[in-house]
Parts: sequence; C-alpha cells; structure tokens
Amino acid sequence: MSVLVKPSHSDDWFAGRRVTVMGLGQFGGGLGVAQWMHQRGACVHITDLASEKTLHNSLEPIAGAITAGAITLRLGSHEMRDFQQADLVIANAAVPRPWENPFLCAARSAGVPVTTEIRLAIERLATNRVIAITGSAGKSTTTAMTACALAGSGREVRVGGNIGGSLLGAPAGSAREWTMLELSSAQLWWLSPESGDNGWSPTIAVLTNIAANHIDWHGTIAHYIESKAQIRRHQSSTDLFLSAFARESPEQSSQIARESSSGAWWMDGSEPALPAVNEIALSIPGAHQQRNAQLALAITAACAQFDGESVNLEGARCALKSFSGLEHRLQSVGTVGGVQCFNDSKATTPEATQLAIAAFDDPARVHLIAGGYDKKVDLSAIRDLAPKLAGLYAIGETAHAIAAHPPAMRFESLTRAVEEAFSRAKAGDILLLSPGCASWDQFINYEERGRLFVNLVRARAALSHC
Repeated sequence: MSVLVKPSHSDDWFAGRRVTVMGLGQFGGGLGVAQWMHQRGACVHITDLASEKTLHNSLEPIAGAITAGAITLRLGSHEMRDFQQADLVIANAAVPRPWENPFLCAARSAGVPVTTEIRLAIERLATNRVIAITGSAGKSTTTAMTACALAGSGREVRVGGNIGGSLLGAPAGSAREWTMLELSSAQLWWLSPESGDNGWSPTIAVLTNIAANHIDWHGTIAHYIESKAQIRRHQSSTDLFLSAFARESPEQSSQIARESSSGAWWMDGSEPALPAVNEIALSIPGAHQQRNAQLALAITAACAQFDGESVNLEGARCALKSFSGLEHRLQSVGTVGGVQCFNDSKATTPEATQLAIAAFDDPARVHLIAGGYDKKVDLSAIRDLAPKLAGLYAIGETAHAIAAHPPAMRFESLTRAVEEAFSRAKAGDILLLSPGCASWDQFINYEERGRLFVNLVRARAALSHC
C-alpha cells in the first residue's frame, strides 16, 4: 500500500511560531487550519484580500482569539513582510497559480516553507486506508454515495477534503476505518512534487471524468489535466486506480488525451468491476447518477478486497436506495403550478449542465437557467442547447456567450430569470438551475446562488397558494 507521508513538522513545532494563513475564504476555507494552528500555540496571522464585512461568517468562530490578540488580521490587502518574516505560510488551495503568485514566491525566496491545509491533514492521517476521488463532474455526489454505500456495507468511513470539512485535529477512528477525500485539481497540485513537497497518492484513487475546467486557476487545460493525474502518480503496485471515464465517454476521453502532455493517463487503470446487478432504484434522477452509484459500489467492493473480506453489496445497495442527493446537486425543491423545480447550483462546468439536462426524459420540457463567472472555458455546449429546450435563460458575466442568439434570453439577475421562466412554463415542465459556470461574479459562492433560487421557488409556491 502507499507509503505514509511524514509530517514536515511535529505538532509541538508550531508553538510560538509565526504562521501566516493566506486566504481565510468566504467558505471559511482557511478557518480549520487557523483554528488548528491556534490550538497548537502558533502566532496566527490571517491575510485576505476580502474585507472584514465580506468575511464576517468565516471570522465569527475565531472572534474570541482575535479579540485576545492570539490571531491577527490583515484584510483588504496582502503585505510582503507577512510572507517573508513568517516561519510558515499556509496558502488557501483556491489561490490561483500559486507557482507564480508574488507573495508566495517572496516567501519561498526568503526560505519560508509554504504548504496547505490538505497537505497538513494528509501528513497526519497516520493510515494508508485512504480513498480519494476527483473529477470535473460528479466527484461530490460519488464521494457522498460511497460514504453511504460503505456504511451500508458495514464499514467505518470518515469524509474530508473538498467536502465534509477539515480533518485536521479530527479524532482517529478504529484501525478498520477508511478515510475518504474529495480532491480538487488545485488540492492535487499542492500534493504534487511541483508544489515543493514529496508527492502523494491514495491507496484507492478514483477518477469520475475530465473536462476543461478551472483554466483561470491553472492557466492551461494541459496543466489542469496533469494536476488531476496526481491522484494516481505516486501509487504503489498494490494500490488501486478506478475509472470508467474512457468507456463511458470515449470521445471526450480522446479529446482530453490530446490536450494532455502525458496522454490518456487514466487508460491503464482498473475498470470498476461488479457482479451483474439490476439498476439501483435511486431517489435522484439521471443515468449519470446510476453511474455514480455503480462507482460507489465498486469502491465499496475494493475496500472489502483490501480488507480480505467478502463485500456486503446488498447492504450497500439498500443504503444507496435511500440516498436523497446533496444540496445544490440536482436537488428537488418542489413543484409550483405543475412545474418541477431543481437546484443544481453546484454544476459549474458545461459538462455538469449537460448531465443535468440528460437526467430528464424530454429536454423540450426543460427551462434552463445558466451562466455566471467566466472561468475561460468553452460554453458553446450550453449555448447550443437553446433550440432543444423549452427555454434558456442566461445570467452573469457569461450571459453574452450563452445567449448569443435567440431563442436564448439574457437577464441581469437570477431573480429576473426565474420570474420569466415561471411566466413561460406550463404544467409538466421542469425549471432547472444548472449554471455551468462558477458563481463569483454575482454571489459569494454556489451555495448562496442555490439558496436564492430555492427561496425564489418557495416564494412563488407561497404566492400560488394565496
């Protein structure tokens, strides 16, 4: 199995050290590591380009430590000295192009080590029983489904990484517990030798798919694809890599391989293999959810194989039948006047939006709201859906690219798009928020965008009952 990554510093090393946390984040992405460092006696300094008002929710849990002077802040700007005079810099993985960021480069030039929360967490897992899941679409749902299936099969599991919160300081479970991580391309870059540390890959690595995404962070699609490859790059001969990407999406796989400097690195892994089973009766729609569920079952079977035990697939299947989906991921939010409404705000790539559309039997009954922050990816796949849909309502920075021609329409806000969609929708139609873009042009995050959509739907439902 994979070799354990040894911590760069023991936990008692941090006491009295000057630790700069770059990027608290509006999600609180740096919050877990700031709290963990504070608990170990570090002199924590948080620096973020956002204002105190913007970061209010993230700052609230550490307000006491800030008042006591144990955690200090520099908000609205960064200062070189905070990076050059620190003993350690912890960068938020969301900071784009960290290899050329002037502040992180200044820290490295001054001999200050730079790391991330995910690296610190993995160094302290003290176990090889790790599953890691990545992909451009479906990784969050597959991760949640796998946790559900593992528990249903009788196995212990804890979840972290890009979902479920920080594992830093989390108590260790039993020797039989599996740790499951959802990992973004940015987190995987920070786990590669390119970041300056030893590379790491999990015991069971899983790829759902790859499509052009996060070019704003990586600079090129080739860099994005190669960062994803870290999921298996340092696996041992006894480790396992699972992916059905090439079989499920052969054209997309071939296209992505042409963009990759190392070709189709996902091709020589293990295809998820299971005994023939009937389709799982999931409560969430879509053939892609069936594929996610099959992958979850394959991972569950792989864990049993590593443990030298037979797998309880029936228990796993029964658990998956009750899986209701994740918030903001094709989440059913009610029916208004016969119009079914779905919140898929987490869909931040064109491929994810296409999967959402494919989850419904008749695209001609779907009113799609799409658009948002411009990640510099090709949005023609969403644009070209317009003639096939009941309506395409474009919002945000990318509205001009998505609604380039009628019958697609542009709107200045999500509120206006929802109002227009309801005015045109008929009983039996579907109203779907599946933006295919990030949210940062008009919202703090995809969750805020999804919550607004849900509130608009519920307000419309309340009005219809008046």
